[in-house]
Amino acid sequence: MTDSETANKAGPWWRNAAIYQVYVRSFADGNGDGVGDLAGIRTHLPHLRDLGVDAIWFNPWYASPQTDGGYDVADYRDIDPLFGTLAEAEILINEAHELGIRVIVDIVPNHCSDQHAWFQAALAAGPGSRERARFLFRAGKGPDGDEPPNNWLSNFHGSSWTRVTEADGSPGEWYMHMFAPEQPDFNWENPEVHEEFESILRFWLDRGVDGFRIDVAHGLVKAEGLPDIVDLDSAGYKRPYEDQDGVHDIWREWRRITDSYAGERTLVGEVWLPDPARFARYLRPDELHSAFNFDFLNCAFTEPAMREVIDATLASHAPVGAPTTWVLSNHDVARHVTRYGRADTTFNFGHRQHGVPTDLDLGTRRARAACLLTLALPGGVYIYQGDELGLWEVEDIPEALLQDPVFERSNGVDRGRDGCRVPLPWQGELPPFGFSPDGAEATPWLPQPAAWKDYTAAVQVGDEHSMLELYREALRIRRATPQLGDGPMAWIEAPDGVLAFSRDGGFTCVVNLSSGPIEMPAHESVLLSSGPLDEGQLPPDTAVWLATTG
Repeated sequence: MTDSETANKAGPWWRNAAIYQVYVRSFADGNGDGVGDLAGIRTHLPHLRDLGVDAIWFNPWYASPQTDGGYDVADYRDIDPLFGTLAEAEILINEAHELGIRVIVDIVPNHCSDQHAWFQAALAAGPGSRERARFLFRAGKGPDGDEPPNNWLSNFHGSSWTRVTEADGSPGEWYMHMFAPEQPDFNWENPEVHEEFESILRFWLDRGVDGFRIDVAHGLVKAEGLPDIVDLDSAGYKRPYEDQDGVHDIWREWRRITDSYAGERTLVGEVWLPDPARFARYLRPDELHSAFNFDFLNCAFTEPAMREVIDATLASHAPVGAPTTWVLSNHDVARHVTRYGRADTTFNFGHRQHGVPTDLDLGTRRARAACLLTLALPGGVYIYQGDELGLWEVEDIPEALLQDPVFERSNGVDRGRDGCRVPLPWQGELPPFGFSPDGAEATPWLPQPAAWKDYTAAVQVGDEHSMLELYREALRIRRATPQLGDGPMAWIEAPDGVLAFSRDGGFTCVVNLSSGPIEMPAHESVLLSSGPLDEGQLPPDTAVWLATTG
């Protein structure tokens, strides 16, 4: 896509953008080692150009031990050799720009790897040192200091504290990690941490990246004194390790940096909060440009639930003038083809529904309808790799092959997130389906279902009934239609179980989530439908875009 093709969209590009998420390990393997890499991505950039996206968001590509899929960063200024080189990343950024595709890179400011030079120096320096002050080291409780400093639990199960052995061999201090023990949290009360990340931002902005997706954007600042958790079940209780007021000062610092660069650079937050009003505070004009809408991802695929979330999202974003965003899947959640085929179509980290029966045909119909719904709503949209192919969650990966640390940390209770991270199928009848080059001896790092032979990109190109061609055509229409992207919308009266809205006159989206067919509203023509129409009626679990009288 070129800038001229989006010139009819009002405002900065990020207010309207369709952004494609690339999980580097699973996109395409260029060197035959079974792991996705930058060479593989470069080979398939034309796929993303033809899909019609405005930008790519890359999950972490930094040097890392890969304990948590790259979210344990050892060096923020270099590329992991597993993926390529820094020089290759610079070439990839330029090649994407030549195709009219912007580049957003993941940044992980809450924590780093325990192999990061700073943390290794902290272990060597000992208690009370400048090096340890960059992290959250504390003495333990109890007469021998053998109890954690507080009762906080890790997001990956178990305590959020690990005790170190000091240089003299004695049991020492504890350090905090809200994720795996290999991911120590930074101390954002320390000015050195601020200075380091400001330098990292400039390092990548100077190399042409167009923005950053910020991991755990709500969690960098902890409550003063690191108090014990009192009652997580109490209504309105704010956890002491998230959404602290001081975090907003960080985003104001970062916003000043991105605003100092030409080219409309952007900051996108991963913000998991239940309160829409507090969520919106991250999107004030001097903070983040946008943030992921997880309420929409999590909610049930029903008309009342969808309508409620859409209304709440629009209402919370309006006072701060921020664009809304819409997302159906990502690298942390079960793919929506699988979710939407279940009796319970919601998503919850506490109950991932591993192994719960799903109707993939039903899930696919609903996923097609959801595609048109999200691309018609105001604001920006995120597409997770494989969404455009209609891929489902792979739930039968042998336990011996699971790599997500969540599986081990939960003692096998939670199978983790590997099922949505399985390498993509590009072409061919057998695995690895073109993920790795011909003749590669290594197998993909996670196994692919044999049934994906019918879902490769090559099979779907040119098939007007395929998920890929639906996404391509929808994105083409969205790009060419001035009303779509950022801007107003208005609900239209519709039967129970039906979402119907117009976009600034002349465009109407109708999504039938009821149990029976409905009559479509008056229209001049059908622009696109997610499934066959039945003599002017819209079947259940189907969406349609209509050209209407303005």
